[in-house]
Amino acid sequence: MERANPCIGCGACCAYYRVSFYWGEIDEVVPGGFPSEYVEKLNDFRAVIKGTNQPEPRCAALAGEIGKTAHCSIHCVRSSACREFEASYVNGLPNERCDQARAKYGLEPLTPESWRPHGVPTAA
Repeated sequence: MERANPCIGCGACCAYYRVSFYWGEIDEVVPGGFPSEYVEKLNDFRAVIKGTNQPEPRCAALAGEIGKTAHCSIHCVRSSACREFEASYVNGLPNERCDQARAKYGLEPLTPESWRPHGVPTAA
């Protein structure tokens, strides 16, 4: 049975945090890596995704409306920082950073029930 994914359409984390990662992940260094057109230099070792290193961050690769139709336009080549960010309860534990990002956009925090398969009732 397919699991519900409350991250689809959300995008709050992509418009709340600065996203920095090791510069060696960029496609200029590694074929198929993170697209360099979305990168700004942070320092000698770190890159930052364009749009996220400002007071009101929003990833340059984020498309759509947060909480409704938001999605990553480069999902298959996203940075390690993006791949490692876990939504609350995706693995059974809350993530305060996910909850904070969602709250900024008026979205409820995720719960364990947010991840139950479609059509499966909760235990009574």
